[in-house]
Amino acid sequence: MAKYMLKRVGQTLIIIVLVSFLTFILISLMPKDPVYSLYGTDITQEEYDLHFVEMGLDHPLLVRYADWALSALRGDFGISYRYHDSVLTIIGQKLGVSMYLTIVSTLVSFPIGILVGVITAVKRGKWQDSVLTVTANICASIPSFVIAVVMLWVFSIKLKLLPSNGFTYPWEDLGLHLRQIVMPLICLSLGGISSVCRQTRSAMLESIRQDYVRTARAKGLKENFIIYKHVLRNALVPVVTLVGNRLAMMLGMTLFVENVFSIPGIGSLMVNSVNNVDMPVIQACVMLSALIISLAYLLTDFMYVVVDPRISLN
Repeated sequence: MAKYMLKRVGQTLIIIVLVSFLTFILISLMPKDPVYSLYGTDITQEEYDLHFVEMGLDHPLLVRYADWALSALRGDFGISYRYHDSVLTIIGQKLGVSMYLTIVSTLVSFPIGILVGVITAVKRGKWQDSVLTVTANICASIPSFVIAVVMLWVFSIKLKLLPSNGFTYPWEDLGLHLRQIVMPLICLSLGGISSVCRQTRSAMLESIRQDYVRTARAKGLKENFIIYKHVLRNALVPVVTLVGNRLAMMLGMTLFVENVFSIPGIGSLMVNSVNNVDMPVIQACVMLSALIISLAYLLTDFMYVVVDPRISLN
């Protein structure tokens, strides 16, 4: 286990270094001048030359990347061009909102998706299977930002039942929180529920035809016990692989959902930073996304053993 963990951590570090280097290069090729972005365009040529040297822009690209990487290892991601504050401080203020939405939507989508998938597999060929499968396929085909815009138009603009923007933590105002989060949560969870449902159904149908299921039935075990104790346990192994994939997709969907509903999270921060060419914030957000996704895939590998102890990590 320790050897495997060291190997996977090493692979994760290599991925993060490569992502940081490629992102740094791409951002450096952006046409906007970093000096004017940070200090404005009304500075004199002497001030421009001074700040140009202070920011290390007179150094070669590789030297600048090395300086940035060493600073990032110390927790210093630079100063935001737009907010004129520490990038780490700005991200810290936004990260909690995005992580809250991601975690809650994951906790909602996986249990519901597994439950619906079990129902469609057990009721295969019946009307329950047809209705739920068609609904899951439709929900999986519609982009989250389209669902967000439609819900915003219906429930906020037309019916005026739910607020169109903002975010409040539940411990600050539970009622307002529930009204603000219901639409973003639906948008973020529908795709996950559909994916988990289809994966669970496929895995269940494959497991339910195995010899050990027929043996369990021949022994007189109850059908519910067979389904949930034997079939579902084996079917969960491929479903676990969706954890990392869903988290990666969730970060992408958060970009659109947070902007549609004006939620002050990492998604809206990244979009605003791209629009304003705020290079330090863009770089830090990409690095944060790469780190979270890498850790999610690492966690997925270890969850295999929890679901099925017969799997060996080597």
